Amino acid sequence: MRLVSARLIRTSWFRMAIGYAVLSIALVTMLFSLLYWNTAVFVAEQTEETIEAEITGLAEHYRQAGLFGLTEVIQERAQGQRLSLYLLTDPNRGPIAGNLNSWPAATQPGEWIDFDYQRPVGSRMVEHRAHAQHLVLPGGFHLLVGYDVQDQVRLEQRMRQSMIWIGALALVLGLGGGLLIARHWLSRVDSVNKTAGEIMDGDMSRRVPVSGTDDELDRLARNLNDMLDRIEALMTGLRQVTDNIAHDLRSPLNRLRARLEVTLMSEQDKEVYRDALNETMAETDELLKTFNALLLIGEAESGLDRSKLETVDLTARIADAVELYEPAAEEAGLVLEADIAWDIVVRGNPNLISQAVVNLLDNALKYTPKGGTVHVRAGKTGDQPFIEVTDSGPGIPEAERARVLNRFVRLESSRSTPGSGLGLSLVAAVAKLHGAKLTLGDNAPGLQVRLEFPAAAVR
Repeated sequence: MRLVSARLIRTSWFRMAIGYAVLSIALVTMLFSLLYWNTAVFVAEQTEETIEAEITGLAEHYRQAGLFGLTEVIQERAQGQRLSLYLLTDPNRGPIAGNLNSWPAATQPGEWIDFDYQRPVGSRMVEHRAHAQHLVLPGGFHLLVGYDVQDQVRLEQRMRQSMIWIGALALVLGLGGGLLIARHWLSRVDSVNKTAGEIMDGDMSRRVPVSGTDDELDRLARNLNDMLDRIEALMTGLRQVTDNIAHDLRSPLNRLRARLEVTLMSEQDKEVYRDALNETMAETDELLKTFNALLLIGEAESGLDRSKLETVDLTARIADAVELYEPAAEEAGLVLEADIAWDIVVRGNPNLISQAVVNLLDNALKYTPKGGTVHVRAGKTGDQPFIEVTDSGPGIPEAERARVLNRFVRLESSRSTPGSGLGLSLVAAVAKLHGAKLTLGDNAPGLQVRLEFPAAAVR
């Protein structure tokens, strides 16, 4: 329990909650102090104004009616007033009239005094607080006019006590709230740490729990889970690539070694050696193509370097690819048709986009039987550029179209057709890198491949 409390107290959320609590206490104290001060000053000013008005009136009455008239007025007011205090004395401070028994203290004429006096409440005497002013009348008579301020004293005491209680309550609520908030966030952070630890221990299927509140931690958890999904997919892909490389490269490497071994087993003429070397070079070229394709896919999946983005003339790139493959199509007995619109540009990596176009054409020509047709079309749908390559080959079953975008996937079980199964994988990686949409459809017969770039990528 002590360890948990220490962890809670050390959390940034607890410190933040305490900081807000202290700030709230300071703010409440300032506001309450201002209210207290304004209230006290207002009540005191009202009391003094009342006393000054009354003492001025009594002095004027003395000038008009003399001592006898003033005495009558004071006696009348002293009996009718509950909170007003009066005392008229002779020059020697002997009481003449009023509701005070004696002069409270030595005072100077015109000054304000605060004093305690005994006041009957029921059957007992209670000490009250009073505020008064001293005035010397002609003839040496002394007049004290005051007001019972006991209620004001109680109000001030209540306000001070309330301020203390409010501050204490705010502190307790701040501490309690800080602990609750820290405990809540700590439990959610602990779940993230626990998931991270399980992943580090090798369980790549673990994911950060999402509470469903859609707060910032939920958004962080979803982003982390998306990242983990991506990492798991890359790790799975890496394992598959490793297995596929071992499977696809073992046969050609074995053939290379066997060919060289057979050639070296006996003396051969120059032509035999030449043929063996030519076959070895052809096999090596295929291996290099495989590795180059893997490097290009790795480059595409590593992300775009924004400093290397260029405005790519898609029209020119497609035209160059068509011109490059026309002799191969003619030699294979295929018809290669092109319908390319002018001024189609996208923003991206020119080398990767060119390689994607080449791969689409190469795949189409490779799997189209003799006498078939490969059609290349490029244009815009609205403001979105697209490339579409169709062929009249066997096509790809709908159930297999997602799988063929993975590396080293070849639907031909015999693998008699040259290739590594990386062509469409590279196109898919380039499409994802540029935010393009890659669609495989049925050309009835044949395959239709459409690569559609987003409008935002166009300049």
